[in-house]
Amino acid sequence: MPLKKSLVVGLVLLLAAPILAQGFFGSGDNREDEEQKQIDRRPTAILLPRKLIDIPTANMLPRGSFDFDFRAYPNGGIFAAVHIGLTNWFLLGVAYGGENILGEGGVNWNPRVEFISRIRIIQESYALPSLALGFDSQGSGAYDDSLKRYTIKSKGFYAALTKNYLLGTVPIGFHGGIDYSLETNDKDKSPDFFVGTDLLFKEQVALEATYALGLNDNRKNSYYSKGRGYFDVALRWLYSESLQLEFQLKNLLQNRKTATTISREFRLIYVEFFY
Repeated sequence: MPLKKSLVVGLVLLLAAPILAQGFFGSGDNREDEEQKQIDRRPTAILLPRKLIDIPTANMLPRGSFDFDFRAYPNGGIFAAVHIGLTNWFLLGVAYGGENILGEGGVNWNPRVEFISRIRIIQESYALPSLALGFDSQGSGAYDDSLKRYTIKSKGFYAALTKNYLLGTVPIGFHGGIDYSLETNDKDKSPDFFVGTDLLFKEQVALEATYALGLNDNRKNSYYSKGRGYFDVALRWLYSESLQLEFQLKNLLQNRKTATTISREFRLIYVEFFY
């Protein structure tokens, strides 16, 4: 290339460099600004679901907080769980309950206290979902002593992904994961997969939907499952940052062989800080 042309090309590139830099690197700044704006507009961590109906998410309790999670299920059943946010990325909990607590006659207490733990490995960012690993031995529904399992098996060991977005001004969360339950006396030791979503309107009312494939409960001779998976929906009312009430419609696919209708259940969550 002749010297004059080289000088002209070099001069053009030199003059264009600030514009190119603004185009490439400025868009990153705008993205960071937009990300911060979205974070500022999202609900506080204490309002995000840590358990979406029956599936775990990667959301956490803030450090120094705790919650009480009460659930009422058919046949007078109730179980309560307590979770403590030891850090912003680690929580521990315990749960216990029984069937026929509400009603007449004797109470069928669950055989043991169940344990819950969760650690967040990856913090959610503009591009990446949050990732949490955990353990939860509390299943859903009554406990079957003969098969040593809950009506809906506990998640056991799991990995959960969560990504939150803004749909206009409405926060929407997407969740999914894989789990391996330790309730395997029915000889079904397959891992299971789950997905869910929630929409939060004006930080007051949330709509929730979840689906678990039920691969760990779909054997032909299974006493419980028909192989359709478990599809649940719920309406959650956030009365305040401390109190949430939830009405659940569960087993909409009537996946259990003994079920002739859907299950209507109630949940109360109370969150508080130690300080």
